[in-house]
Amino acid sequence: MKKNIAIFASGSGTNTQAIAEYFQEHPFIHVDSVFSNNPQAFVLERAQKLNIPSFVFSRDDFFHTEKVVNILHERQIDLIVLAGFLWLVPENLTRNFKIVNIHPALLPRHGGKGMYGMKVHEAVVEAHETESGITIHYIDENYDKGQTIFQAKCSVLPSDTAEMVATKVHALEYQYFAKVIEEVLTQD
Repeated sequence: MKKNIAIFASGSGTNTQAIAEYFQEHPFIHVDSVFSNNPQAFVLERAQKLNIPSFVFSRDDFFHTEKVVNILHERQIDLIVLAGFLWLVPENLTRNFKIVNIHPALLPRHGGKGMYGMKVHEAVVEAHETESGITIHYIDENYDKGQTIFQAKCSVLPSDTAEMVATKVHALEYQYFAKVIEEVLTQD
């Protein structure tokens, strides 16, 4: 039975592209669509090049209407994947869909509102952490609090900059995110 993924992203979309390419020839998992809250996000260009339909929504659409939920239902989405999506997901989505997120650190450390992208890697370096990594987790109504599905670690050396940590973490994202999504969808 076919499983449809909708990816939500706010930025450049490197994880979106990696996920879409991973599932391009998959026998039953399909990246159906890309949703963004940022009409200028490069992820929309990536989606177009990959022939994936994309949808842009406003803050009002997302938080105060059923517009996004209705489109997801119409498209028969089985899983929402947050790949660099920066807004807290409202209850009308969390109660209607299974949603996974990737966080660029080992939660519960360095998570929560405002902790994304380079801010996370800078916090890891400032805290003199000896390791970082990724956490793939289900989402709930709180930032970075949902049940952990998977973590992968990388070392952080005393000489590492935030940019160096980011490079290590991105490598883990590209290596594991799509595989974990596949496991989530095949467990249903």
